[in-house]
Amino acid sequence: MKDGPDIALLAALIGDPGRANMLVALSDGRALTAGELAGVAGVSLPTASEHLSRMVGAGLLSVAKQGRHRYFRLAGEDVGQALEALMSLAEARGHHRVRTGPRDAAMREARSCYKHLAGGMAVRMYDSLRERGMLVLAEDGLVLSAQGRAALEDMGVAVPQLRRGPICRECLDWSERRMHLAGPLGTALLDHVLSVGWADRVPGSRVIRFRPAGRAALAAAFPLREGVSVGE
Repeated sequence: MKDGPDIALLAALIGDPGRANMLVALSDGRALTAGELAGVAGVSLPTASEHLSRMVGAGLLSVAKQGRHRYFRLAGEDVGQALEALMSLAEARGHHRVRTGPRDAAMREARSCYKHLAGGMAVRMYDSLRERGMLVLAEDGLVLSAQGRAALEDMGVAVPQLRRGPICRECLDWSERRMHLAGPLGTALLDHVLSVGWADRVPGSRVIRFRPAGRAALAAAFPLREGVSVGE
């Protein structure tokens, strides 16, 4: 008996290695052309166009035309969240890529996940905010406390105003297997990290590279008691 939504179509689309590489390349929220994504997937442009058309049709990607180019991006944060969850499952089950290199360690330290920060540095930020009561898990999800809003605004973070949907939520980090912060507040914190010069985006990559002074600044701004890990 078939119950619930049909996951077979989406699973088949994501399961193709070329399409999976395209989706992961877009999982930092960027928009890329078919030519750029063909290079990521290691396929010809006609093959990439076919893959992209199928993913747009299935609602995984959206496309916008600008001049002579068409730009593809994830259809929403929920797609990015699903990809991060699949990567977390693959990591937990030992399904690693055959080749690893310096970028793998850099990705584990800090990377963009859709529009927020992920990796060890992001988990530290989340744990610090939880430990100090700035983020609270309520019955209806994660909530930014009044104390947390005031502290972040004093730090210079452009904290989103309250709206219909939540401004923050948890996201399972595939490399740390613990939670980091997502949602509009997560985006605001990543924007802050970049704007104050703690870290920089690595071109053509999801890696967020922290400067030595930036690591020290983040540790000071988001302290943790020794041995504390509230995000597990």
